[in-house]
Amino acid sequence: MSLLVLLMFSYVFQPVRIKYDGGGDWYNDPDILVNLCGEIKRRVPFIRIKQEEVVLTLDSEDIFNYPFLFITGHGNIHLNESEIENLREYLMNGGFVYVDDDFGMDEFFRKEIKRWLPQYELKEVPLNHPIYSVFYKFPRGLPKIHEHYEGAPKALGIFIGGRLALLYTFNSNISDGWTNRYNDPDSLRELAFRFGTNLVLYSLLY
Repeated sequence: MSLLVLLMFSYVFQPVRIKYDGGGDWYNDPDILVNLCGEIKRRVPFIRIKQEEVVLTLDSEDIFNYPFLFITGHGNIHLNESEIENLREYLMNGGFVYVDDDFGMDEFFRKEIKRWLPQYELKEVPLNHPIYSVFYKFPRGLPKIHEHYEGAPKALGIFIGGRLALLYTFNSNISDGWTNRYNDPDSLRELAFRFGTNLVLYSLLY
């Protein structure tokens, strides 16, 4: 916990949403990152947070100023070569990317990730990983906020040098729980905010 306290003096966290081409709605649910940061501010008050989201494309040099990038959508996603090159450098230098399938993105993302990082493969994140315990405990793994497909939710990651650099959540839709638009029960939204808190703290500490 002492490392978390140090963050209060050294960094102001601000969330970043990634804008991409391909036709997918990267902009959907515009309140989710603001709401998540508001909850983190309340739950972890010693971390300084600026709630307003920043919107960037992956070819922007500004992404290197932020430890946490968020990607979501319902459809196609496509990056150009400049975006891919910048993304690779960002991940290799300690950045963290969270991709949440909001239903309909999966088939396109899985094709794209092979272009982005052909030397790596998506692997299931083990239950002993700190993403499940850095602040809140998730001993059973990824919570499911909305079910879009049959079967269990999946937390899949790209590991670079042993570090989880990119997390992809499938059939879980954590970010839907960061808004009240879908009339989800408070219990599900609480799980979503807890896991979102872990995501942000992981990006700051690892």
